[in-house]
Amino acid sequence: MLYQFPHKTGQYVVEIIDEKGEEKLIQVLAVLKHPRQGDIHNPNEVENVFFHERKALSKYEKRYTSPQFLKEYTLELPDYISSLKSALNELEDKMSKRDNAYSKEALKCIQQLKLDYERQYKTNF
Repeated sequence: MLYQFPHKTGQYVVEIIDEKGEEKLIQVLAVLKHPRQGDIHNPNEVENVFFHERKALSKYEKRYTSPQFLKEYTLELPDYISSLKSALNELEDKMSKRDNAYSKEALKCIQQLKLDYERQYKTNF
């Protein structure tokens, strides 16, 4: 069974691979929404904050989570690389339509992420 799993500001398709008490060990299979860039505690801010570059969770990355964070995912499972590209492009499109300091910093991070993902997954972004 597949589940939708929110992590920080991203959304993923995961499967449960083990259980430890109340906790579920999940494995990432696809990216639905790429994490936002910047400081999650100060969204849309660039002044006086550390502007983080935030990568998506990797393919097959594992995490423990509580079952309350898992929501059944009933659509067809997308390919990880395709889903990552789509999620990153969606974020890039959203940021490029805005003309503010936050979006400009986010777009810089997205360009670096594309280079990082190209090296990691050996495909063009």
